[in-house]
Amino acid sequence: MTSTSPVAVITGAAQGIGRRTAQVLAQRGYSLIVNDVRSPTETERELLGAKVTVVLGDVSAEGTAERLAATALEHFGRIDVLVNNAGISNITPAEDISRAQFERVLAVNLLGPFLLCRTLGRVMLTQGSGSIVNVASVAGLLGIADRAAYNASKHGLIGLTRTLAAEWGGRGVRVNAVCPGWVKTEMDEQDMGAGAYTDADIVNRVPMGRFASPNDIAQAIAYLADPQASGFVNGHALSVDGGWANDGSWDALRLKKR
Repeated sequence: MTSTSPVAVITGAAQGIGRRTAQVLAQRGYSLIVNDVRSPTETERELLGAKVTVVLGDVSAEGTAERLAATALEHFGRIDVLVNNAGISNITPAEDISRAQFERVLAVNLLGPFLLCRTLGRVMLTQGSGSIVNVASVAGLLGIADRAAYNASKHGLIGLTRTLAAEWGGRGVRVNAVCPGWVKTEMDEQDMGAGAYTDADIVNRVPMGRFASPNDIAQAIAYLADPQASGFVNGHALSVDGGWANDGSWDALRLKKR
């Protein structure tokens, strides 16, 4: 049976950006397939009234993409949106990061999205329509110290986005990326708890003087997902970073302008 409402698949939906994206798309009438490595219980509880199906699994495992596609088709008969949000961080000096650490970050942040794009993209190509939104990062646009694996994965994800947009745009499937700056999420709390940075490090660097919220990113994802709002946007990396990547000021000059 084919759903009369649009259908979105969201990875990393148990917390943070993925959780808020599920809420925003549900409010806009989407039926949802939500994924994470742990049960997104709180996300499900917040989506009362929406049609929601959960598929657990690591996005870097090829079978996860296959199960997500099969579940979406079984329950809803189509896939309109894929949000590749699942990701992990690693803050380690480049000379100290192990091969296993580097490979694990690339497996989750880059290989996983490719597998999802390839498998669910085939469904969209058959339909002749669809929108893929890859959650990259400002770290995919700039170099940031002590994040060799993370930066490489997000630069690669933007490259993958642009390549798929070139291949699939003429067949009805748009592929875009959002590039968040620092967002107040559970991942941020873990990194700050490890002493990687402080609130002041981020707030003083962002021209808008604050962290992003998960909602800031979710609304940008919803825009790129919507063919009515962004139907001619394809291959774009949308910065949602409060101006981080565009401000070359030093701290004293930046803070003087507030």
